[in-house]
Amino acid sequence: MAGICSYGGYVPRYRLDRGLVYKAMGWMNPGNIANASGERSVANFDEDAITMAVAAGIDALTGIDRSTVGGVYFASTSMPYRERLNAGIITAALGLKDQIRAADFSGGIKAATTALLAAIEGVETKRVNNIVVTAADCRLGKPASSQELIFGDAGASVVVGTQKVIAEFKDSFSTTYDFVDHYRGAFTKFDRQWEDRWIRDAGLSQIIPETINGLLQKSGLKMSDFAKVVYPCHYEAARKTLNKMLGIRPEAAQGSLQKDVGETGTPHALLMLVGALEEAKPGDRILVLSFGSGCDALYFDVTEAILDLPRRKGLRGSLANKAPLDNYTKYLIWRDILPGEIGLRAEEDLWTRWSQLWRKRKEVLGLWGTKCRTCGTVQYPEQRICVNPECGKADDMEPFCFSDKQGQIASFTGDNLAASFNPPAIYGQVAFAPGGKYMFDFTDCELDCLSTGMKVEMSFRKKYFDQKRDITGYFWKAVPKTEEA
Repeated sequence: MAGICSYGGYVPRYRLDRGLVYKAMGWMNPGNIANASGERSVANFDEDAITMAVAAGIDALTGIDRSTVGGVYFASTSMPYRERLNAGIITAALGLKDQIRAADFSGGIKAATTALLAAIEGVETKRVNNIVVTAADCRLGKPASSQELIFGDAGASVVVGTQKVIAEFKDSFSTTYDFVDHYRGAFTKFDRQWEDRWIRDAGLSQIIPETINGLLQKSGLKMSDFAKVVYPCHYEAARKTLNKMLGIRPEAAQGSLQKDVGETGTPHALLMLVGALEEAKPGDRILVLSFGSGCDALYFDVTEAILDLPRRKGLRGSLANKAPLDNYTKYLIWRDILPGEIGLRAEEDLWTRWSQLWRKRKEVLGLWGTKCRTCGTVQYPEQRICVNPECGKADDMEPFCFSDKQGQIASFTGDNLAASFNPPAIYGQVAFAPGGKYMFDFTDCELDCLSTGMKVEMSFRKKYFDQKRDITGYFWKAVPKTEEA
């Protein structure tokens, strides 16, 4: 059987109280008071769609042999690169082999379910197996717009295969319309949308029922046959109307996450699906729908294998691991909406040497070092000669991946003079549990919460942004582990 074998979710640590945003910008659009309750997730200054997709992908690969992965499909409408395979960066960061299939899916916020369908169909042909479908978005709304309050940042991922399937794919139905509710041109920074009432009445209330009813007729099922129904819609009144129109029971309607996270765009249907799978029991039927230039509707049967799924952070873990972003202007600086002065040290010309990155791609993007075949000593970065003084063997190394290894803080400092969008810049030495030590930046933490010996895990992040050439460079940073993690 083909279906979902694993899942993963990622919601950034920082949450912005919508009340703070309204307090700052409500004078310009008083009607936004309707969207000012709850909080929205905010990607850190060193996060984007790629880094969040990597985080969700790592979570989804928990318990899976990465050498068995045959593909990576990445869905997003806020990809950092238009002409560079974004999924190729993710493939390297996940520590996967080079001989796999990778593709980017974009153009509309139902791209994640389209990528999921493509992965399922690919697996069903038996030409490829274990495809990681990962999605993330970091969309922007103009200050004082409703989108600024409604949107949130997140990533979600599933692994599609034929072994240990936890949710068997049964059927699907799709519609495609050039229905323009949200849109961004090729050089547009902010999301734009048409009138809310038109989106609700001509879009959601027409296209969603058509797609769901098409699936029900095709599969011969009734709405009451589904234990969970997943469909993104941040309009609460419209959700209630649609639930009543379609006969969706209150206990079957999966929560929209609007109060805790926000409308995350492309990954939202998968993120809600992750939430449904975290609560699912064998025998449950799950209907998943995403909306954007039409709809995709898919239905799955949950199997007994879900009981044996290894523990992962998932949506629950991400929601629990949060910290308030108590300054709205910090968000504006992080998203390059408000220009900020971070000092002369920020004027360094960050030139990317593509030939050097190519030669060091596994070391930089995948955090691969070496392990001595003679004595077992590991070291990062890769070495030709064993660093163990009692060994010293030359050219007898095998690759060793550090990205999934825990470490502890050997030393750290806070630097108020270094260029940083979240001063002070925090960095120091990380000693990995298997051996090896290296200097890393620390992120998702505050200086006064750190101590030597504290456990850390590695997180794929933006290392720099070359504004002159529009190049984002990536590397790994250390994140202190919480008790919950």
